[in-house]
Amino acid sequence: MSRIFCYCRVSTAEQTTDTQIHEIQSAGFAIEPRRVITEQVSGSVAAKQRDGFARLLDRLEDGDVLVVTKLDRLGRNAMDVRATVEELAKIGVRVHCLALGGADLTSAAGKMTMSMLSAVAEFERDLLLERTAAGLARARSVGKMLGRPKVLSDKQESTALERLAQGLTVAAVARELNTSRQTIMRLRVRCEASGEY
Repeated sequence: MSRIFCYCRVSTAEQTTDTQIHEIQSAGFAIEPRRVITEQVSGSVAAKQRDGFARLLDRLEDGDVLVVTKLDRLGRNAMDVRATVEELAKIGVRVHCLALGGADLTSAAGKMTMSMLSAVAEFERDLLLERTAAGLARARSVGKMLGRPKVLSDKQESTALERLAQGLTVAAVARELNTSRQTIMRLRVRCEASGEY
Protein backbone atom coordinates (compact mmCIF):
# COMPACT_ATOMS: atom_id res chain seq x y z
CA MET A 1 0.00 0.00 0.00
CA SER A 2 1.28 3.46 -0.91
CA ARG A 3 2.35 5.78 1.83
CA ILE A 4 1.28 9.39 1.32
CA PHE A 5 3.52 12.28 2.35
CA CYS A 6 2.95 15.98 2.00
CA TYR A 7 5.56 18.69 1.76
CA CYS A 8 4.60 22.22 2.82
CA ARG A 9 6.95 25.17 2.70
CA VAL A 10 6.73 28.86 3.60
CA SER A 11 9.38 31.51 3.05
CA THR A 12 9.15 33.60 6.22
CA ALA A 13 8.49 33.13 9.93
CA GLU A 14 5.33 35.26 9.65
CA GLN A 15 3.76 32.69 7.33
CA THR A 16 2.27 29.33 8.29
CA THR A 17 1.89 26.01 6.50
CA ASP A 18 -1.58 25.45 8.00
CA THR A 19 -3.37 26.57 4.83
CA GLN A 20 -1.37 24.17 2.66
CA ILE A 21 -2.08 21.26 5.02
CA HIS A 22 -5.80 22.15 5.03
CA GLU A 23 -5.88 22.29 1.20
CA ILE A 24 -4.29 18.84 0.95
CA GLN A 25 -6.74 17.36 3.48
CA SER A 26 -9.67 19.04 1.72
CA ALA A 27 -8.56 17.43 -1.55
CA GLY A 28 -9.17 14.03 0.09
CA PHE A 29 -5.66 13.05 1.11
CA ALA A 30 -5.61 11.47 4.59
CA ILE A 31 -2.04 11.99 5.68
CA GLU A 32 -0.67 10.84 9.02
CA PRO A 33 0.86 13.74 10.98
CA ARG A 34 4.30 12.05 10.97
CA ARG A 35 4.24 12.15 7.17
CA VAL A 36 3.61 15.90 6.98
CA ILE A 37 6.91 17.68 6.34
CA THR A 38 6.87 21.42 6.90
CA GLU A 39 9.66 23.94 6.79
CA GLN A 40 10.35 27.62 6.64
CA VAL A 41 12.96 28.32 3.97
CA SER A 42 13.21 30.64 1.00
CA GLY A 43 12.08 29.32 -2.35
CA SER A 44 15.39 30.52 -3.77
CA VAL A 45 17.08 27.58 -2.01
CA ALA A 46 17.16 24.46 -4.19
CA ALA A 47 14.99 21.62 -2.86
CA LYS A 48 17.93 19.28 -2.18
CA GLN A 49 19.63 21.96 -0.09
CA ARG A 50 16.68 22.33 2.28
CA ASP A 51 16.97 20.43 5.56
CA GLY A 52 13.34 19.31 5.67
CA PHE A 53 13.23 18.20 2.05
CA ALA A 54 16.55 16.35 2.41
CA ARG A 55 15.11 14.42 5.38
CA LEU A 56 12.00 13.70 3.32
CA LEU A 57 14.11 12.26 0.49
CA ASP A 58 15.72 9.87 2.96
CA ARG A 59 12.28 8.59 4.02
CA LEU A 60 10.65 8.18 0.60
CA GLU A 61 10.51 4.72 -0.99
CA ASP A 62 9.31 3.15 -4.22
CA GLY A 63 5.50 3.42 -4.43
CA ASP A 64 5.16 6.43 -2.12
CA VAL A 65 3.17 9.51 -3.09
CA LEU A 66 4.25 13.09 -2.39
CA VAL A 67 1.55 15.77 -2.40
CA VAL A 68 2.21 19.51 -2.74
CA THR A 69 -0.23 22.37 -3.14
CA LYS A 70 1.77 24.23 -5.80
CA LEU A 71 4.86 23.60 -7.87
CA ASP A 72 6.75 26.48 -6.30
CA ARG A 73 6.74 24.56 -3.00
CA LEU A 74 9.11 22.08 -4.67
CA GLY A 75 11.59 24.40 -6.35
CA ARG A 76 12.83 27.87 -7.07
CA ASN A 77 12.04 27.71 -10.79
CA ALA A 78 10.66 25.34 -13.40
CA MET A 79 14.05 23.75 -14.05
CA ASP A 80 14.59 23.04 -10.35
CA VAL A 81 11.07 21.61 -10.01
CA ARG A 82 11.60 19.40 -13.05
CA ALA A 83 14.91 18.06 -11.68
CA THR A 84 13.27 17.35 -8.31
CA VAL A 85 10.30 15.55 -9.90
CA GLU A 86 12.63 13.50 -12.13
CA GLU A 87 14.74 12.49 -9.12
CA LEU A 88 11.64 11.42 -7.23
CA ALA A 89 10.37 9.46 -10.26
CA LYS A 90 13.68 7.57 -10.42
CA ILE A 91 13.07 6.17 -6.94
CA GLY A 92 9.45 5.35 -7.79
CA VAL A 93 7.75 8.25 -5.98
CA ARG A 94 4.69 9.81 -7.61
CA VAL A 95 4.26 13.57 -7.18
CA HIS A 96 0.77 15.09 -7.06
CA CYS A 97 0.27 18.85 -7.39
CA LEU A 98 -3.11 20.22 -6.30
CA ALA A 99 -2.74 23.44 -8.31
CA LEU A 100 -2.56 21.32 -11.47
CA GLY A 101 -5.79 19.47 -10.66
CA GLY A 102 -4.01 16.84 -8.61
CA ALA A 103 -2.00 15.72 -11.63
CA ASP A 104 0.64 13.06 -11.07
CA LEU A 105 3.74 14.84 -12.36
CA THR A 106 5.52 11.53 -12.93
CA SER A 107 2.82 10.26 -15.32
CA ALA A 108 2.95 10.82 -19.09
CA ALA A 109 0.51 13.76 -18.82
CA GLY A 110 2.45 15.13 -15.85
CA LYS A 111 5.73 14.92 -17.76
CA MET A 112 4.13 16.80 -20.65
CA THR A 113 2.90 19.47 -18.21
CA MET A 114 6.39 19.75 -16.73
CA SER A 115 7.90 20.08 -20.22
CA MET A 116 5.47 22.85 -21.10
CA LEU A 117 6.19 24.65 -17.83
CA SER A 118 9.93 24.36 -18.43
CA ALA A 119 9.54 25.76 -21.95
CA VAL A 120 7.49 28.69 -20.62
CA ALA A 121 10.06 29.34 -17.88
CA GLU A 122 12.90 29.30 -20.42
CA PHE A 123 10.93 31.64 -22.69
CA GLU A 124 10.32 34.04 -19.77
CA ARG A 125 14.02 33.93 -18.84
CA ASP A 126 15.02 34.73 -22.44
CA LEU A 127 12.52 37.62 -22.56
CA LEU A 128 13.91 38.99 -19.31
CA LEU A 129 17.46 38.84 -20.69
CA GLU A 130 16.34 40.61 -23.88
CA ARG A 131 14.52 43.34 -21.93
CA THR A 132 17.54 43.81 -19.65
CA ALA A 133 19.91 44.12 -22.62
CA ALA A 134 17.56 46.61 -24.34
CA GLY A 135 17.27 48.67 -21.14
CA LEU A 136 21.04 48.79 -20.70
CA ALA A 137 21.53 49.80 -24.33
CA ARG A 138 18.95 52.58 -23.96
CA ALA A 139 20.60 53.83 -20.77
CA ARG A 140 24.00 53.89 -22.47
CA SER A 141 22.56 55.74 -25.48
CA VAL A 142 21.36 58.59 -23.26
CA GLY A 143 24.72 58.77 -21.49
CA LYS A 144 23.88 57.11 -18.19
CA MET A 145 26.77 55.69 -16.24
CA LEU A 146 26.19 52.02 -15.51
CA GLY A 147 27.66 49.94 -12.76
CA ARG A 148 29.09 50.82 -9.41
CA PRO A 149 29.61 54.55 -8.77
CA LYS A 150 33.21 55.71 -8.77
CA VAL A 151 34.85 55.77 -5.35
CA LEU A 152 37.40 58.41 -6.32
CA SER A 153 36.82 61.62 -8.21
CA ASP A 154 38.82 62.29 -11.39
CA LYS A 155 41.11 64.62 -9.40
CA GLN A 156 41.69 61.95 -6.72
CA GLU A 157 42.46 59.37 -9.41
CA SER A 158 45.04 61.72 -10.96
CA THR A 159 46.58 62.32 -7.53
CA ALA A 160 46.73 58.58 -6.87
CA LEU A 161 48.44 57.89 -10.19
CA GLU A 162 50.95 60.70 -9.55
CA ARG A 163 51.78 59.31 -6.11
CA LEU A 164 52.21 55.81 -7.48
CA ALA A 165 54.50 57.16 -10.22
CA GLN A 166 56.56 58.91 -7.50
CA GLY A 167 57.11 55.50 -5.90
CA LEU A 168 54.67 55.59 -3.01
CA THR A 169 53.19 52.26 -2.01
CA VAL A 170 49.57 51.36 -2.69
CA ALA A 171 48.91 51.39 1.07
CA ALA A 172 50.42 54.88 1.47
CA VAL A 173 48.34 56.28 -1.41
CA ALA A 174 45.21 54.66 -0.01
CA ARG A 175 45.83 56.24 3.41
CA GLU A 176 46.44 59.68 1.86
CA LEU A 177 43.17 59.51 -0.10
CA ASN A 178 41.22 57.83 2.73
CA THR A 179 40.22 54.84 0.64
CA SER A 180 40.99 51.13 0.48
CA ARG A 181 44.07 49.49 -0.98
CA GLN A 182 41.79 47.54 -3.34
CA THR A 183 40.48 50.79 -4.82
CA ILE A 184 44.01 51.98 -5.58
CA MET A 185 45.01 48.58 -6.98
CA ARG A 186 41.92 48.49 -9.25
CA LEU A 187 42.75 52.01 -10.47
CA ARG A 188 46.33 51.00 -11.23
CA VAL A 189 45.28 47.81 -13.07
CA ARG A 190 42.64 49.69 -15.08
CA CYS A 191 45.08 52.42 -16.08
CA GLU A 192 47.84 49.93 -16.93
CA ALA A 193 45.42 48.04 -19.19
CA SER A 194 44.39 51.24 -20.99
CA GLY A 195 47.98 52.52 -21.20
CA GLU A 196 47.35 55.54 -18.99
CA TYR A 197 49.85 54.40 -16.34
